[in-house]
Amino acid sequence: MRLAKALLLGLLTWMGVAVAGEIGVGEHSVLIGMSAPFSGPSGVYGLDMKSVITAYFRQVNDTGGVNGRRLELRALDDGYETERTVANTKTLISNEKVFALLAYYGSSPTTAAMNDVFGLARVPLVGTISGADSLRQSPRENPNNRYLFNVRASYANETEAIVNQLISLGFSNIAVFYQNDGFGKSGLEGVVAALKKHGQTPSAVASVERNSVDVAAAVQTIGKANPQAVVMVTLYKATAAFVREMKQAGQRPTLMTLSPVGADVLVQELAENARGIGISQVMPYPWNDTTPIVRDYQKLLGKQGKPSYFGIEAYVMARVLVEAMRKAGRDLTREKLIASLEGMQNHDLGGYRVNFSASERQGSRFVDLTVIGSGGRVLR
Repeated sequence: MRLAKALLLGLLTWMGVAVAGEIGVGEHSVLIGMSAPFSGPSGVYGLDMKSVITAYFRQVNDTGGVNGRRLELRALDDGYETERTVANTKTLISNEKVFALLAYYGSSPTTAAMNDVFGLARVPLVGTISGADSLRQSPRENPNNRYLFNVRASYANETEAIVNQLISLGFSNIAVFYQNDGFGKSGLEGVVAALKKHGQTPSAVASVERNSVDVAAAVQTIGKANPQAVVMVTLYKATAAFVREMKQAGQRPTLMTLSPVGADVLVQELAENARGIGISQVMPYPWNDTTPIVRDYQKLLGKQGKPSYFGIEAYVMARVLVEAMRKAGRDLTREKLIASLEGMQNHDLGGYRVNFSASERQGSRFVDLTVIGSGGRVLR
């Protein structure tokens, strides 16, 4: 009798697992996890991303969901801190039981989360605000990279475009101001590599710690070189502090920075002092509705919404995930999602293409150069 009950219990348990299917996938819903900064100096970036993804998921759900399932988002605040990102990822996978991850933020946080958590757990992540080369290795180079699908160009792509522009203007005295973490170091390496192609090296290099605006030492170091241009691989708070103190020191070099700075928030921080700063971008210009994906993004925001580069990038990330899930079919598993993503070769989202394969995790090499004009307008 006891043996029969044990066998019955085992059978029911097995059937329950079989009925439940893949973790995070229910009969009527799919659970997606997100870790990004919703507080602290970088909170404005994560909140913008979360708002867009929430609105897009609502739009998808209102039209029947993905293969009949509603999308649910579990978003946790990591404050742009690596340890919190790792902890959040463990919580999302082990406790919240999410099916997949979406829209992470930062090179060091994402790299640690990939190598310590979601890569080992074989849970795919679509999109992160990072251009670090370490996140773009093929799965053969690092098996954990199999589970990360980037949708943006690398920092090497961005810095090469910036350096080529500066060299074309005849500059030969170019300094670098970078954030002392994975993001900043990756950007610094990109600038050094791009300058080397032109037979140059940085005339000065200085750094600032993450989530800090203590830039006095950096201003002094770079100021001594009297650079013609400075490439700033920093986020908006530190960038703004550096720009102000450079001007106070009587320095007026051409200033260039990378896409993670966030053009709109940099303008809010610096006002007219932002005028003339060049910014490399990795997404389509979000204020021009001639591009189909931009038009779709603007329609999602509605008349009261404010387009931004971070917003459209979050939209692109979410679109990639949803389109891959649809192609994976009703019998959804993580492995089928990965196969579907790898099948997105030169995939057109509407004027913006992503390219994945079994060995390709770069996603895109699109880079556009912009400049902040009068009134804080971002100009192409």
